[in-house]
Amino acid sequence: MKTITQRVHSASVTVEGETIGNIGHGLLVFAGWAQGETEQDHLWVASKLINMRIFPDEYGQMNQSLIDVGGEILLVSQFTLFASTKKGNRPGFSLAAAPAEAIRLYEHFLNTLNELLPGRVQSGRFGADMLIRCENYGPVTIPIDTQNKL
Repeated sequence: MKTITQRVHSASVTVEGETIGNIGHGLLVFAGWAQGETEQDHLWVASKLINMRIFPDEYGQMNQSLIDVGGEILLVSQFTLFASTKKGNRPGFSLAAAPAEAIRLYEHFLNTLNELLPGRVQSGRFGADMLIRCENYGPVTIPIDTQNKL
């Protein structure tokens, strides 16, 4: 599993003209799953996301977590995080989980986040063409990869 997390003042996702997810202060999380992944890493990633100290304290230092600031999460599935650009000019996506497996993992991860932050998690729609708007705060962009925990 890979995530790219952006600290935001606000973020929203729109599908076919309808806003289906909308948050204020918090994290916009793009997440993708590779072939052969399991649900075991979801709690680790979710815990990292909500406890990472990337929000400023009263001195302007990144010393507060999403929990500390009462922030929200907007989760957006993004299989392109597993793009391979080694050959040619068209990215390959053979490392990404197949859609049926990826949606199962996406839903499990979304449920994990909702258990840890009830009422403070919004999401996009798996497999849809989405329009994502965000007001980056920083900018602060943090990658997390379950294959690189050390």
